Amino acid sequence: MQVVKVDIETAAPLHPEASILIIYTGGTIGMVFDEVKKHLVPFNFGQIVDHLPELRQFNYLLTVLSIEPAIDSSDMSVQDWLMLARLIEDNYSKYDGFVILHGTDTMAYSASALSYLLENLDKPVIFTGAQVPIGRIRTDARENLITALQIAATKNDGVAMVPEVSLYFRNVLLRGNRAKKVESSHFDAFKTDNYPLLAETGIEIEYKTEYILEATSKPFKVHHQLSDDVVILKLFPGITKQVVKSILLDSGAKGVVLETFGSGNAPTSNWFLSVLQDAIDKGVLILNVSQCDEGRVDQGRYETSKYLLNMGIIGGADITTEAAVTKLMFILGQKLPLEEARTWLSKNLRGEITI
Repeated sequence: MQVVKVDIETAAPLHPEASILIIYTGGTIGMVFDEVKKHLVPFNFGQIVDHLPELRQFNYLLTVLSIEPAIDSSDMSVQDWLMLARLIEDNYSKYDGFVILHGTDTMAYSASALSYLLENLDKPVIFTGAQVPIGRIRTDARENLITALQIAATKNDGVAMVPEVSLYFRNVLLRGNRAKKVESSHFDAFKTDNYPLLAETGIEIEYKTEYILEATSKPFKVHHQLSDDVVILKLFPGITKQVVKSILLDSGAKGVVLETFGSGNAPTSNWFLSVLQDAIDKGVLILNVSQCDEGRVDQGRYETSKYLLNMGIIGGADITTEAAVTKLMFILGQKLPLEEARTWLSKNLRGEITI
């Protein structure tokens, strides 16, 4: 894998309003149809202005770092997230904002992971992509990219308007670790159920400043450790002891996202509770996340979740599964003592949960 740098020639003067680094990881947004090969191929970002002549109207300095070969988002890995964090760290002082072009399938996972890895952000890091390739006539790539660039460049009294990891798609800006992909065939592919929008676009971009994280004066810090010893256990009626045991005990996982019913409810069978207790006794961190898109885990509200609370399973509040998985990866990667890790898991680290 290599990173290729491309400077985009726009009509920007000697004193641009902002400098933006675009990082292309892969995905539909950067594809064009090759008439010879008869399939989609990544296009040359040195020719991006030919596909998006609107870029010439920007008073920005734009640079692209293109990952080669491009990564299909289904192949996105922990190492790729760490690579993205390093690229931002290496270029943080050189640019006013960052736009990451990414495939839609795992974009919410990547945005969540980067939100934990990038601590004390005071600049925008915006993920975006497309459902239709940039070379097609009816593509959403143009609007998504152009607006993401505008948001990344916008400041208020010299301070970035959105100094956090976010995700822009189809007229809405979402907090990165609150987003979920919900559509595979429509342009409005992402939503956030348990947190308001950060911005909404129409004729103007309407920022919801009360919901955006404030820029911090603390030093920017990048973390370089994630653990992949994490699994998801999704409960369903009729789940067997063999399945639960294989995931909680036999997999060797150190962290488990337990997707429960409703507000955090689970079976009360003796065998089920016994296997959970065995996992906890082994030092496995278990985070209780609701299968519902909206609402939150409230352990102890019903008898069917009181057992989980009493044995030490951590309630995930209103966290998404994507944010829960990557939060476990992040905390386990810090190699903290067990009780300290449990404490951090229940905290709101980057706006991912409502306490």
